[in-house]
Amino acid sequence: MVAENSSETEFILAGLTSQPELQIPFFFLFLGFYMVTVVGNLGLITLIGLNSHLHTPMYFFLYNLSFIDFCYSTVITPKMLMSFVSKKNIISYAGCMTQLFFFLFFVISESFILSAMACDRYVAICKPLVYMATMSPQICLLLLLGVYVMGFVGAMAHTACMVRLTFCANNLVDHYMCDILPLLELSCTSTYVNELVVFIVVGIDIGVPTVTIFISYALILSSILHIHSTEGRSKAFSTCSSHIIAVSLFFGSGAFMYLKPSSLLPMNQGKVSSLFYTIVVPMLNPLIYSLRNKDVKSALKKTLSKILFS
Repeated sequence: MVAENSSETEFILAGLTSQPELQIPFFFLFLGFYMVTVVGNLGLITLIGLNSHLHTPMYFFLYNLSFIDFCYSTVITPKMLMSFVSKKNIISYAGCMTQLFFFLFFVISESFILSAMACDRYVAICKPLVYMATMSPQICLLLLLGVYVMGFVGAMAHTACMVRLTFCANNLVDHYMCDILPLLELSCTSTYVNELVVFIVVGIDIGVPTVTIFISYALILSSILHIHSTEGRSKAFSTCSSHIIAVSLFFGSGAFMYLKPSSLLPMNQGKVSSLFYTIVVPMLNPLIYSLRNKDVKSALKKTLSKILFS
């Protein structure tokens, strides 16, 4: 490998495991995961698009969550699957930086879309009389713009810091994708600035949404406790439960991966942690939001009956 960060540089992705007997089983396992992810997220996008009674702020954000999940799973999984069936999973320097940028763009956008969804649930439960006025189409679009701007800024900060590095003769990336920490291990030059950016940007991208979500749900919990009817409390809790599950899975695995010093987190554990927010979470989100949601199940039945009868 050229010892400069030029377009001729290539990396070899080590993949998830080096054990030959696990390659084919893992290929079919993660191919199955990816197919469920694609069908689930594109299905939810189609369902929300076709059913006018789902054209509300809550489903507007869910629509974009499914789009983000589909995109960043597609950025990662196909290249990961290649590592199970090829002797050397080679990726060019430009391809690696492109994968890094889009992965970070979508994963950061997901953290902020989840916080926007928490704000939406807060207004729906705590301020129901002014819900439609507060969460107007203009406000929803502004929130969505903020989500994608934060995703772009965060991805640009990390990628710009990465391209300034010079990489050494060892071009084996000990991961199944081009991620920040495995690439930093290959640098010949100081990575102090990169590590500082990781703690600052990741701190913001996890910290701000987490604080927003905690405040929103603290206020929601306070409001729920003031509801006297058991049925009302149960409905309010069920409205939020899907979102709480998705948030816990996503932020828990992300924080475990990036906010611990690399010396305390062996790369094998890092790979397992990465699997949760790159493969498992995008697959589970449409299942969590559809199986636990009466409106989505009702819309699915209506859509299927229209298709069958037509």
